[in-house]
Amino acid sequence: MKIDGRDYRSVWVDADDHWSVHILDQTKLPWSLEVLRLTTRDAAAHAIRSMQTRGAPVIGAVAAYGLCLALREDASTEAMERDADLLNATRPTAINLRWALDRMLTRLRNTPASERVAVAYHEAALIADEDAAQNAAIGRHGLPLIEAAVRPGRRVNVLTHCNAGWLATVDWGTALSPIYTAFNAGIDLHVWVDETRPRNQGAALTAWELGKHGVPHTVVADNAGGHLMQHGEVDLVIVGADRVTRTGDAANKIGTYLKALAARDNNVPFWVAMPSTTIDWTVSDGVAEIPIEERSETEVTEMTGRMADGTIATMRVISAGSPAANPAFDVTPARLLTGLITERGRCPASAEGLLGLFPERR
Repeated sequence: MKIDGRDYRSVWVDADDHWSVHILDQTKLPWSLEVLRLTTRDAAAHAIRSMQTRGAPVIGAVAAYGLCLALREDASTEAMERDADLLNATRPTAINLRWALDRMLTRLRNTPASERVAVAYHEAALIADEDAAQNAAIGRHGLPLIEAAVRPGRRVNVLTHCNAGWLATVDWGTALSPIYTAFNAGIDLHVWVDETRPRNQGAALTAWELGKHGVPHTVVADNAGGHLMQHGEVDLVIVGADRVTRTGDAANKIGTYLKALAARDNNVPFWVAMPSTTIDWTVSDGVAEIPIEERSETEVTEMTGRMADGTIATMRVISAGSPAANPAFDVTPARLLTGLITERGRCPASAEGLLGLFPERR
């Protein structure tokens, strides 16, 4: 995707040294565009844990490259297994992280230690390229949903929650991929962007990347979605996911479940867009079985923003002494979803629906 006319991916290997890994520091957006150069396993792990890079697909790719960096220091089997475990522990909810590391280990365990670094970089590059291709395909399969909402004389209004754009993937995005595809095709559309407290990924990231691409959008408070649906201002909802069960339950940023309830009450289609790497085929009950990351209470008690004088400041926004809880995700049961959008097409949010697209999983 483009930033001010220049093509970017969210993770890439340095073109000059061919080994260090570059990412966009998402904690600095939208105030400044800063590129981080990762040179060690610990730097990659910190980037994932601190959400300098975030989004289920891209943290899988960054973890894969993090293992490459680790192998440059020690390519022994013992060290490789230990380093993969350390990277895997950085974020518990998104399944793509574990999937990418498992794929790397499967490829590397039978590779001689002397060849592991080269093989690892090749495999990590494949993971990144495949993610970009999968998300472009999600855009193509989601486009008909937006086309079907076109009415003479009015724009299509899409609501999304959190950031599931190209910043959260290697390229294109998941929930935003159909939106970019429709916009590029000339469809008159507009995006309602949930602010997505507590980290404001919608306001800070989704709005920023939509703006850079020229897509009309409006940031709204998280609790405005139901009101907009009641008044006919939302034609469909598209969100991403950090993990989808084999039965179609979807874990996504906290607040997604409430949007799905509002959509059901107002007969608004509610779609989850995700690559197949986000499906956890071992889990059937998302509410009971998906681990929900509990993050620092400071993400709730404090906010960072640009002051009137242009400086960036962090301030406390709740009363002194009040504790805060910060579950990072919730699970939307399959029964509330209109369907799923994957790189192989659309399907009902059900075991049979997913198996229809992925029959090799039967």
